[in-house]
Amino acid sequence: MSGPGAESTQQRVLRAQVAALYATSLSSTIADAVLAWGLCALFWWQLKDPMVFVWLALHTVQVLRYPLVHAYFKDPLAATRSAFWARRQWRELLYYSATWGLAPWLFMPANDTPMTTLLMLVMLGLVSGGVPSVAPRWASVLAFVLPMMAGLASALLWLRDLTHLFLAACVVIYTGAMLLFARRQHLLLAESLQMRFEKEVLAEQLAEQMAITRRASEEKTRFFAAASHDLRQPLHAIALFGAVIERELQSRPALVHAQRLMGAVRALGTSLDTMLDVSRLDAGVIAPERHTIALADVFTALLPLFGTRAEEAGLQLRIRATPQWVHSDPQLLQRLLANLVENAIKYTPQGGVLVVARARGTQVWVEVIDTGVGIAPEHAERVFDEFYQVDNPGRDRSRGLGMGLAIVRRLAALLGHPISLRSRVGRGSRFRLVLPAAEAPPPSAATPPPPEPAETPHLPRRVLLIDDEADIAHATVALLGGWGVSITAVDGETHADDALAQAGRTGEPFDALICDFRLADGADGLLAAQRLRERHAPGLPLLLITGETAPERLQRVRDAGVPVLYKPVDPAALRRALGALVA
Repeated sequence: MSGPGAESTQQRVLRAQVAALYATSLSSTIADAVLAWGLCALFWWQLKDPMVFVWLALHTVQVLRYPLVHAYFKDPLAATRSAFWARRQWRELLYYSATWGLAPWLFMPANDTPMTTLLMLVMLGLVSGGVPSVAPRWASVLAFVLPMMAGLASALLWLRDLTHLFLAACVVIYTGAMLLFARRQHLLLAESLQMRFEKEVLAEQLAEQMAITRRASEEKTRFFAAASHDLRQPLHAIALFGAVIERELQSRPALVHAQRLMGAVRALGTSLDTMLDVSRLDAGVIAPERHTIALADVFTALLPLFGTRAEEAGLQLRIRATPQWVHSDPQLLQRLLANLVENAIKYTPQGGVLVVARARGTQVWVEVIDTGVGIAPEHAERVFDEFYQVDNPGRDRSRGLGMGLAIVRRLAALLGHPISLRSRVGRGSRFRLVLPAAEAPPPSAATPPPPEPAETPHLPRRVLLIDDEADIAHATVALLGGWGVSITAVDGETHADDALAQAGRTGEPFDALICDFRLADGADGLLAAQRLRERHAPGLPLLLITGETAPERLQRVRDAGVPVLYKPVDPAALRRALGALVA
């Protein structure tokens, strides 16, 4: 650690003490000069003692304090030379106090009690007024008080009569009381400075640790994004080649092997998509579309998804009918509940899972309750973290990646639906989602169901593919060629520009453009595709395919408003997307 944070607490305390001492030096020097000249004028007028001028000459040397004080404020390294300036200030105070300590010896009258008392009061007033300004350092307190008070007390004692002996005793008592007060004030200031700088050091250490944690998190995000992209590239090619092989092996015994291959590819793709979902939620590219929806419709969609799985596991899946209406995004809410139900089935060895909704004033509580293994209190918060699984140190793939509840928490935050967990080990868990209740709309206002997609969408006749990965290009050409699509594959913007120009000259334009988001040498596929469309075909339909999972890149894709598929692309999804381009 370097910079201000490298100072020890004691060094910081000393720096603050010295700064406090010098902060009052200028004003105290001026005030003291005025007081000294006024006092000397009064004593000369009353006593005509020439020793007054001797003392004034000694005191006038104090004017030299001004350039010394000014030098401190002009020193650019004053903060790092606190010990030097502390010693210089101590010597100045010692000379100043000794000068005032000589005053009683030089011109205090022996037989003029009023003038003696006046000088005594002036010196005691100097001490009482000056102690608060020198209290930051104990050495400065001693240098300021002791020489002055020692000079006054000794001069009074030297006169030996009862009155002066009494006054000397008063000076000694006053000095002791003043030192006691100054000591307490010094300790209080030192302790407050110590606490202040200890807190600053702790705050700096905390900020440094937070910065380290933030950098580690950013590095982890970049690593996962890069690793995910690199994994998706070959997997995308495998998925496309697998679809081609699966099609060519129809009615052959080896078809079962191709189907198993595609099943493994889809399973791996599902795992990668789960991590992609987290990245998309973190990037804010998923925007909820809230409507007034019937919970019954959302609940009904869960049964076909998990009914068979629960039955195979020997569990009862009960989804109670509900008349409740809520305000939410139907697709995101269904996905959130699906993750909760899937998690409940996964960790329930016997018994069952219940999904129920209850009206509570202006809210609706949706609860997913299971009779599973339960979650210990120390794991209750961590189960919502990424990749965290209770009692799965071996990372059994059959139990997932540990991302289901992480997605649940993000979806709940995105929708504004607070989620809570209550669980007992060995008895089961209850996840509660709080939704805003809504009034059921009149029957005429009910949203009609979306039309079913066509079984065999119309596909573009000619497609231009921009992808610098040769394997992916070959696989895409083989797959789309089997669908009757004429496809031209190029590896960059320059060749794509030539292909579009050639198509314009021959009168055989392309019907669609497929482009990878990341091209060779870090080129931006989205920008390249947009430039190509501006130059050759402004209305050319564009489909973006990417393996990116970095949040900032996902945000760019969303902001572009271009249809996008994420690698590895399921062949059926690719066929539907191409059909949608020309629909």
